Amino acid sequence: MTKQRNLDLIVYAPALVGRDGRTVDVIHGMEKALPGLRLAWRLSAGGRPIPLPQRDAWLLDNIEDGGFPIVCNGDKSYPVTVSGMEKSGLFTAGGQPQFEVHAEVPLDEPVIAAAAAVLEAVAEGARAFWGRATPDAAAVDIAYQTAPTLQGPPSPRRGLPALRLPQHIRSPEIPRYLGWLNYWSAASARVIGFPDPARDADLLSRTRRTATGGWVVQLTDSPLDLDNPAHLDALKRAYERFPEIGGRVTPG
Repeated sequence: MTKQRNLDLIVYAPALVGRDGRTVDVIHGMEKALPGLRLAWRLSAGGRPIPLPQRDAWLLDNIEDGGFPIVCNGDKSYPVTVSGMEKSGLFTAGGQPQFEVHAEVPLDEPVIAAAAAVLEAVAEGARAFWGRATPDAAAVDIAYQTAPTLQGPPSPRRGLPALRLPQHIRSPEIPRYLGWLNYWSAASARVIGFPDPARDADLLSRTRRTATGGWVVQLTDSPLDLDNPAHLDALKRAYERFPEIGGRVTPG
């Protein structure tokens, strides 16, 4: 039986404050971007979907420790899940707590077609600094660029560059790594120097501008597959183009 492929999405945003409406904005945006999606269930301790007839109110009432519990579409054969968490300032770029939204969606043709809109909706709903959406197999390889090992330093695969731990990156606007689809807020785009019309013509051909002045930048036409030499080369070229990403540039 073939393992279901998923699209992993994560965005990094300023920490939640109180009954923060960004939690609801994220869910509404995702539902609007992916036709037919309804995220109106929570999960029991045993993983059983439980309907949420007052979903929005439940979300606001259940903000705890800077995040919100998993909500889902209630379909075990086609699971879509979204959750939020707070990351301590001890482990974030810039040293301030951050709100992280994590979502997982089956990687099929409708999702591929809507993926850029979904990332944009989640990122803009969260008022994110930056974010990405990447097929789960490629996301594992990318994680090895910063994942600590028993020996200490990261051990990147496939010749990808080593990236600094987030707490060693000077600003939350600097993306920590790249993915297939990349959301960069206006502030993030400025700090990494995007766009440069002379250098970014290829990327701009697969880019959409957001309502807040941010960007969704797609590295490859089809979902990132690092077994494809052309896709791996595209990822490496993007890292070369944006040396700020991953904290690889030390301010002079």
